[in-house]
Amino acid sequence: MKILQVTPRYPPQSGGVEMHVKEISERLVARGHEVTVVTADANAEGERRERRNGVLVRRYQSVAPGDSIHLCPQITTAVRRSDPDVVHAHNYHSFPLFFTALGIGSQRFVVTTHYHGASASSVRDRLLSLYRPFGRWAVRRADEVIAVSEWEEEQLASDFDAEATEIPNGVEVERFADAEPVKRDRPYLLTVGRLEEYKGVHHVIRALPELPEYDLLVAGSGPYRGELERIARKEDVENRVEFLGYVDEGELPGLYAGAEVYVTMSEFEAYGMTVAEALAAGTPCVVREAGALSNWCSADGVVCIEETAPVADAVRAASGLEPEPTASLQMWDETTDRLLNVYTT
Repeated sequence: MKILQVTPRYPPQSGGVEMHVKEISERLVARGHEVTVVTADANAEGERRERRNGVLVRRYQSVAPGDSIHLCPQITTAVRRSDPDVVHAHNYHSFPLFFTALGIGSQRFVVTTHYHGASASSVRDRLLSLYRPFGRWAVRRADEVIAVSEWEEEQLASDFDAEATEIPNGVEVERFADAEPVKRDRPYLLTVGRLEEYKGVHHVIRALPELPEYDLLVAGSGPYRGELERIARKEDVENRVEFLGYVDEGELPGLYAGAEVYVTMSEFEAYGMTVAEALAAGTPCVVREAGALSNWCSADGVVCIEETAPVADAVRAASGLEPEPTASLQMWDETTDRLLNVYTT
């Protein structure tokens, strides 16, 4: 089967959607399918093609203020000129989905929205508000709509009157469960993700004065790092907060496994990939009860809190819990199996 995946960005770019498309594409290739990924993340060097682990990647230039939106009308032409059996577009919150819908012909059209209903800034929120009629049309143009969480499925029904099939993201449970824990002189809390205000890392930093026994490791990069460093200085905990920047995929399992507690206070997510990875590593989690993160509240080893609840109390409640990852996590192979059923239905 010939499959065309369309996504705003693709590895080595990092992020949840990027990881999702990579994992399913490489598994589809391993099963004998021909997979091409079209992205809008070409840099100043211009459009190019490359092959990554058997996946043909075609990168196009786009207008992407703040590395978002990815206005890339070339995708419409790329879709029209391709001859796949299935076109699978990803991420409602960026324009490549709309341009894919414009270029679709008689091929089966599948959309995974990764929809979380909001964005990281007021400017993006205004753009998304203007985009909603076009995005709604693109979603409803699909033969099949896929949600990665129960929460997202409900939001799609509410916001777009779209019936979606829930197929959760996968996780390589064995890779995280078998990881050698990172050893440090002091116990540490961990947070992983792009450094944006909505991710809520500042709430964790402000809780550290009440948690003198812990350091905080912050894995990820982004525009909010400077403000987080300022907050750490103001709280007089800068010597207990370590900003790791981008962390290679191979190093993350050990970081998760070595943490006393994983903490995410994000305002919105469509799934919560980092929570799944932490649980797979056997690390208890403190999770803000917001968006799709609320779906994790029933999982073993997870303590959910509201925005105004004390983070320090939740960390102490989570410390010592022993998650059972296989009870709540789906493997990527199962995700791929379920997608293939959608492609061929």
